[in-house]
Amino acid sequence: MTAVRMTMFQMRYVNKAFWRNPASAFFTFAFPLMFLVIFTALLGHGEIQVGGRVIHQSTYYVAEMAAFAVITACYNNIAIGMTFQRDSGVLKRVNGTPLPSAVYLMARVLHALLVSLLLVAITVAFGHIFYSADVPTGMTLWRFLVMLVVGSTAFCALGFAITTVIPNADAAAPIVNATILPLLFLSGVFIPIGDNAPAWITWTGNVFPVKHFADGMQAGFLGNAFAWSGVLVVAAWGVVGLAIALRFFSWEPRR
Repeated sequence: MTAVRMTMFQMRYVNKAFWRNPASAFFTFAFPLMFLVIFTALLGHGEIQVGGRVIHQSTYYVAEMAAFAVITACYNNIAIGMTFQRDSGVLKRVNGTPLPSAVYLMARVLHALLVSLLLVAITVAFGHIFYSADVPTGMTLWRFLVMLVVGSTAFCALGFAITTVIPNADAAAPIVNATILPLLFLSGVFIPIGDNAPAWITWTGNVFPVKHFADGMQAGFLGNAFAWSGVLVVAAWGVVGLAIALRFFSWEPRR
């Protein structure tokens, strides 16, 4: 059996395991929509200037919650799920089988990418129906998909990387949330960052990948300028995450 066929077969298994945990699957899909409704209800009544355009804040949050959905599916779910599998001995048993390690990990990445695509499609449809948000089309759509694929892959790699500093399953959720939630705020995902924001907030957003990814997703929705440099920043962080994972990723429970 070729590596591609093995990867597809393993991805089907990962997909079945995902849907056989209905509570986890439900909240994976419910959180972005729930946050979208909450933020638009609390903060989405005004207008905001983005890329030289004045848009309704509800439209802004549709784009940002799509980015948040992808980060949750790829970074949070990968990091927490792999840590629990590591501590329960599942990864150790998998590593002891003839299945190549790369096939197993790639199947997890592909599954996360598929979940991300589905999440974004649902968020776009929800935003279009309830908030009249634009749907990416034409060249904008292709650029949007490039950022989506690059971002999904990069955050999966970062999810694998963060498992190397998580000591056990009990610490997984606190550490993952502590590393991503501040960046979501500082990158303007939850609250728009204006031009008068403190310099350290702007600097932090520009260094880390969340802002660049969210801006790329936003450009797909709003049709404003698309920065290929943002794609490169996100890809660079993905390479860093992959390098860390290749060097320090553990298949066995921590002692």
